[in-house]
Amino acid sequence: MLDDELLSTHLQELRRGTVVLACLLILKQPNYGYALLDLLGRRGFAVDANTLYPLLRRLEKQELLTSDWNTEESRPRKFYRTSDRGVALADTLSRGWDELDTAFRTLKGES
Repeated sequence: MLDDELLSTHLQELRRGTVVLACLLILKQPNYGYALLDLLGRRGFAVDANTLYPLLRRLEKQELLTSDWNTEESRPRKFYRTSDRGVALADTLSRGWDELDTAFRTLKGES
């Protein structure tokens, strides 16, 4: 039987790389950080704000995301959107994910 700490550690490792792909896919429609944080959580990608915001900045620096400030509301918000380069990467990563899923199903004897 696995203890909770061991299980939590390995689940965190498993999910870590998936958050980048999830952000690239979700942000094909513009959204701001806090809303993205909530949406990721509701879709099963629980991520801490202290992880998400540096990730968004890194993806923007890598030109995988673009951003614009919306100052029309009382509180200015930075909206992120997946760039063309980010869409291409998301497509490639999605194909890689599908290949891994097939490989895991084969290992489990499900194919």
